[in-house]
Amino acid sequence: MRAYVIALASVAAVAVATPAAAEGFRAELHAGWDHADVFGDGDSGILYGVGLGYDFKVGERVFLGVEANLDDSTQKECESNVLVTNDRLCVKAGRDISAAVRVGTDVSEAGKIYALAGYTNARFKVRYTDASGTDSEGDNLDGFRLGAGYQHAIGSNTYAKLEYRYSNYEAGVERHQALVGFGVNF
Repeated sequence: MRAYVIALASVAAVAVATPAAAEGFRAELHAGWDHADVFGDGDSGILYGVGLGYDFKVGERVFLGVEANLDDSTQKECESNVLVTNDRLCVKAGRDISAAVRVGTDVSEAGKIYALAGYTNARFKVRYTDASGTDSEGDNLDGFRLGAGYQHAIGSNTYAKLEYRYSNYEAGVERHQALVGFGVNF
């Protein structure tokens, strides 16, 4: 959570430090495929969320940006007969908070490609049921995120994007996400 606050403070600092070169703030809705693995065993679901960012020019065709995202997922995997007959173990991905820096270049008048890197904190819930009852536990896992995408202007202040993200969390958890987004530039 501390990294999330630091990232938001960075957005404010960039906005104050480079107002003349700024492309400005952006806000978006996004959704797509989400796949979480624990030591190579996982399942897929649907990711959905919101993002806020600030992009500014650092060259004629190059831009730098910061962003923060809040996502949730339908990803859930359940297995039966894990430890004893008729037991059930379920692992569910929950909310995901991330802060990242992205750098990219204009590839056309309306399109740009970018790479991103940053911090992510995701909530995972584990539920185990057997003859003696049910135990539930949730944990927040810290990790890093890498990604790449393409953003295309579809109006004077709107855009659509395609993005791939890879996240690596503590405790052997990895996540792959492919999403589409629609946003507004301010």
